[in-house]
Amino acid sequence: MAGAVSALFLLDIKGRVLVWRDYRGDVSALQAERFFTKLLDKEGDAEVHSPVVHDDAGVSYMFIQHNNVFLLTASRQNCNAASILLFLHRLIDVFKHYFEELEEESLRDNFVVVYELLDEMMDFGYPQYTEATILSEFIKTDAYRMEVTQRPPMAVTNAVSWRSEGIRYKKNEVFLDVVESVNILVNSNGQIVRSDIIGALKMRTYLSGMPECKLGLNDRVLLEAQGRTTKGKAIDLDDIKFHQCVRLTRFENDRTISFVPPDGAFDLMTYRLSTQVKPLIWVEAQVEKHSRSRVEITVKARSQFKERSTATNVEIEVPVPCDSTNPNIRTSMGSAAYAPERDALVWKIKSFPGGKEYMCRAEFSLPSITSEEATPEKKAPIRVKFEIPYFTVSGIQVRYLKVIEKSGYQALPWVRYITMAGEYELRLI
Repeated sequence: MAGAVSALFLLDIKGRVLVWRDYRGDVSALQAERFFTKLLDKEGDAEVHSPVVHDDAGVSYMFIQHNNVFLLTASRQNCNAASILLFLHRLIDVFKHYFEELEEESLRDNFVVVYELLDEMMDFGYPQYTEATILSEFIKTDAYRMEVTQRPPMAVTNAVSWRSEGIRYKKNEVFLDVVESVNILVNSNGQIVRSDIIGALKMRTYLSGMPECKLGLNDRVLLEAQGRTTKGKAIDLDDIKFHQCVRLTRFENDRTISFVPPDGAFDLMTYRLSTQVKPLIWVEAQVEKHSRSRVEITVKARSQFKERSTATNVEIEVPVPCDSTNPNIRTSMGSAAYAPERDALVWKIKSFPGGKEYMCRAEFSLPSITSEEATPEKKAPIRVKFEIPYFTVSGIQVRYLKVIEKSGYQALPWVRYITMAGEYELRLI
């Protein structure tokens, strides 16, 4: 078993102790002062950004900073650093659930609740329950006023710690959004330097009782294991990360995604595809300097996806010289404007159907004669933002989404696809 935390400290921005919870009795409040001294000593060292600090006295500190508060653990045992740092992040989520925001003032106003939460979330230095919705059922602030004698909900004592018993809805529905972000970098020669797809399955569940959900994707490994022919419709998922509700052993055995969902919104799964992605919106820019005092920029934007799909809220940001003035801009579609605070020409198109090409011409005055001698290597790339509803660039498909509950009610599953631009850049030089 991994080592346990000796104490947990909440410090203000000057290192003063706001809250201290001693779990094992082998460290003192002086440890927080020693930690902060070590932190100040390393402040000037740009290479040291480790969230783990060791003391000569045999104490290990793990910390994160949120707003003006340091969350710090001290331990004399060999702890699992990743587990403790994850616990501190979950602690922030719980405090934000109770106080809207975690900062020094909210801690000072809610000392009693903070100590109650720390007692429930960690026992003898070992992390326990970190689900805010479950904790709020029996640790109540004014927003959760206690009317009857409370007892710990079943979710604290059973295997499904992320869902309470007795949830009821008149209409049982499941909403699943498949959201993919396209990251792409194209050099000045038109070659793709880097491309990948980051995807997420975002769910909102409004289901009664304790339902069992099963989700099927066009996963190549699953389809081949079932003896089905893929014919290019299957995909290979990399770096899959599941919500804790998913039964991992079931997925490892037969690639079935089976789970009892939390109530409300959560991210069921994230994944990455490191495949070569064709740029969905291709942008070319030509910069012509007619004289020392005038520059003309011609921008062509072409959608490279099927005509039945339409990109929305397209925004193309083209860098211009920092001393540009007197813009004269014409577009064949949408609207464009000069954004001097970003040194860029921003072209916005609300609706961009597939297989279309639009143009934008802009002319600027350059009052500075040194503008021609500006170093070209510092020029920013063209950045593109967009959303394409009902479309996934990877081709991922939800084959089925089943909801099974012992009462036998019928649930309505809704599935929606959307692709958006992540880090989408095209270099000019």
